[in-house]
Amino acid sequence: MRFAPHAGHCMLALTILLGAVPAGAADNATAAQQAALGAPACRAIQPFYWEIGDRDGVLAGGGAPLDERTVARNTAMPVASASKWWYGAYVVEQRQGALTDADLRALRMLSGYHDLRYGSCVRLIAARRERETVAECLSERGNDTYTAADLDRFFYNGGHFQQHAVHEMGLGAANNAELARRINETLGLHIRYDSPQPAGGGIASASDYAIFLRRLLAGQLRLGTLLGAQAVCTQPGAACPSAVLTPVSNGEAWHYALAHWVEDDPRAGDGAYSSPGAFGFYPWIDAHRRFYGIVARHSLHPKAHLQSVECGRLIRKAYLSESPDTSHP
Repeated sequence: MRFAPHAGHCMLALTILLGAVPAGAADNATAAQQAALGAPACRAIQPFYWEIGDRDGVLAGGGAPLDERTVARNTAMPVASASKWWYGAYVVEQRQGALTDADLRALRMLSGYHDLRYGSCVRLIAARRERETVAECLSERGNDTYTAADLDRFFYNGGHFQQHAVHEMGLGAANNAELARRINETLGLHIRYDSPQPAGGGIASASDYAIFLRRLLAGQLRLGTLLGAQAVCTQPGAACPSAVLTPVSNGEAWHYALAHWVEDDPRAGDGAYSSPGAFGFYPWIDAHRRFYGIVARHSLHPKAHLQSVECGRLIRKAYLSESPDTSHP
């Protein structure tokens, strides 16, 4: 599926963005562009839009391929699990940083509520989908099932957030519009939802999502100082007997913190924080919390999230390999 750019917006080419980068960073932007256009892992997932920036704005970005007009910076698309990062930030703001045990369990996928089926609250006629509430979605066909044996065991599923939103955050009566209003007012964003699922129903463009990432980097949201905090292991096996299910099916051992991943596999990870979505929308913040990045695409490939991670890492590595110090005091 392809999404047309919003009227009045055109693809941001790298040459347009170079004027915004710090002195000495043009080579890094060029290297990132070369990765986006030419690396086999990136060529395999084109077309997409990519972007790298810091807390002050965009440093580099553009379409891949350069003449593509179907994915632009302002192209809105389903971001799936990239929505989780927003919900985590929302909870931390609402709690003013003082998280309860229920918050910590839900935001780290340990609550035992892991039977939510994403499609159960999406494949509805449009009018009903807009009316349906967070609580009604939770009650659909066993989505609210609790598995006591999996309490405090990592099981990746949106049900943790759905149950938490209803029973801990007072969002049960919110439909798509009200859920978006609550999230936007708290986080200073302008995103929307096409399904009342805090863990996967979000709609955004790269431009929309970048605002959130910049607010994390700037310390304007409390979660920005808690990136990687309270992380739990996630790869089932001898090294992590408490893990039951992970979507990271490439064998890498990541950790999961407060509604976001830590890409810290000892062999392949670089410590970045991220929240890749099932359809390939991949937002990240580098391990040193200086830069953010996005790969924006929509794909129905069953491993679209991992494909975007692989490409996004190459773009990130290319940009950061000799990146100038743009950290702020």
